[in-house]
Amino acid sequence: GLVVIECASRVPDHGKLTPWRFIIFAGEARNKFGEQLVTALLKTEASPSDERMTQERGRLLRAPVVIAVISRTTPDVPIPEWEQVLSAGACCQTLCIAAHAMGFVANWITEWYAYDNTVRESLTLSANERVAGFIYIGHPQAPLVERPRPDFETITTYFGSN
Repeated sequence: GLVVIECASRVPDHGKLTPWRFIIFAGEARNKFGEQLVTALLKTEASPSDERMTQERGRLLRAPVVIAVISRTTPDVPIPEWEQVLSAGACCQTLCIAAHAMGFVANWITEWYAYDNTVRESLTLSANERVAGFIYIGHPQAPLVERPRPDFETITTYFGSN
C-alpha cells in the first residue's frame, strides 16, 4: 500500500468508526475516470466546447496519482457527525503533508466533479458518503509560489484578553 495512505489512516477517529475511505486513481484509471467526467459534463451542459471536453477528459492526468478521500458518516452513534467529517478532512490534510514530507507535492482539490451526482454514481458512493477531496500527488511542473496568507494578528485572539 501507499505510505501516504498509511499516514492518513492514523488521523483522529473518535469511536473508531473509520469515517473515511480512499479511492486511488493511477495509470489508465485516470483516463477511465476522465471519460466518466465527460459523461457527467454532457448531462449538465448542453453543448460543451471541444476544449472543455478535452479538459475534463484529462483532468486526472495533472498528477501521476490522485487519491479520492471519501467521507462516510455513521448515523445513530454517540459520535457527532461533525467529528466524523472533520476526521475525513484530517485525512486529506495528512495525505498532503505526508506526500510533501516524502519529496512530492500534493494538492487537495474539490472541483465541480466532487459534487456531481453522475460522478457520485461512478464512484459508487452510498447515501452517507461524500467526496472530501481529490488529492493530486506528483512533482511540480513549475516552481511553487506561496499564496497570500492572513496576518497572524487578524485570525488569533487570546482568551480572556480585551
